[in-house]
Amino acid sequence: MKWSWKIARIAGIDIYIHATFALLIYLVGISYWNKQGTLEAVISGVGFILALFACVVLHEFGHALTARRYGIKTRHITLLPIGGIAALEKMPDDPRQEINVAIAGPAVNFVIAFFLYLYLSLSHAPISAGELNVTDGSFAYRLMMVNIFIGGFNLLPAFPMDGGRILRAALAMRMDHARATQKAASVGQFLALGMGFLGIMYNPFLLFIAVFIWFGASMESGAEQLKSILGHARVRHAMLSEFHSLSPEDNLAKAVELTLAGSQKDFPVGYQNNLSKVLHHSDLVKGLQEKGEHARISDLPLQDIHSADINEPLEKLLTRMQGDPAQMICVTDGGQVVGLLNLENILELIKMQNAL
Repeated sequence: MKWSWKIARIAGIDIYIHATFALLIYLVGISYWNKQGTLEAVISGVGFILALFACVVLHEFGHALTARRYGIKTRHITLLPIGGIAALEKMPDDPRQEINVAIAGPAVNFVIAFFLYLYLSLSHAPISAGELNVTDGSFAYRLMMVNIFIGGFNLLPAFPMDGGRILRAALAMRMDHARATQKAASVGQFLALGMGFLGIMYNPFLLFIAVFIWFGASMESGAEQLKSILGHARVRHAMLSEFHSLSPEDNLAKAVELTLAGSQKDFPVGYQNNLSKVLHHSDLVKGLQEKGEHARISDLPLQDIHSADINEPLEKLLTRMQGDPAQMICVTDGGQVVGLLNLENILELIKMQNAL
């Protein structure tokens, strides 16, 4: 994700923090300073936010480590002001495994809340039901309440929350996956409408959550439709079989000539079947502006090119491309380069399939 910085690597998983998270810390600090006017208050407020997001990281690791049990890798975990995202390569195909992966995150929050409750019970007077609120109380008490809220909120039966995935998996035990996704998405959108109505009447924050849920359900439904379209497609069905390549010694003028002569914008760079780099159109334009048309291809910044077998399932390749949707794929058949593929080619195939 752009504007994200790597802050740690734990259990083989990179953890990133989005730039907007720094803005959240700043706003929290300013808010506490304006309310109480002391450095101690600012440190306490910022410390609470950092502790909260440490719990969010643990929530995401609950998903990631459970998915790892089923052979599913996690590319990275990213912290955003609205929460965390564990970028799993995919969700398990087995509904029971999907339930386990989805429920692991909220379970972590409830475990954290339980241990905080034990700590509070041993060190303070017992907590009564009438005292339960999120905004008042000690640091540990507020952190306990927020973990209960995070766990409960994520169990709402609506995408993109974990509860939506649990509902979809439960339905998938009785019907096919596509139909289960559509039904779970419909439940989520119905819930979003109800929350939106309550938001208009009572609390604008509920309206924000309703919009979040509505679009999350729509995106999950669209992703399932995409999966259905690509279900039996192979790389060969979407690849560009007629293409040009460049050698590192070619000058930029040749790249310009090939660009203007056809529809190809990005060019693999190398020798015969050893095409290891790619020249993107944006780098070509920048190179022309800075170095002129007589500069060599090797003088420009070239990106690594990835390869895929001609018979690889297109859905699997698309999952691999999610981390870098702009990448070019070199398609091989028995070690021979037979085609090129990028996201634009896949989208064109989807468009044609939808038209049939």
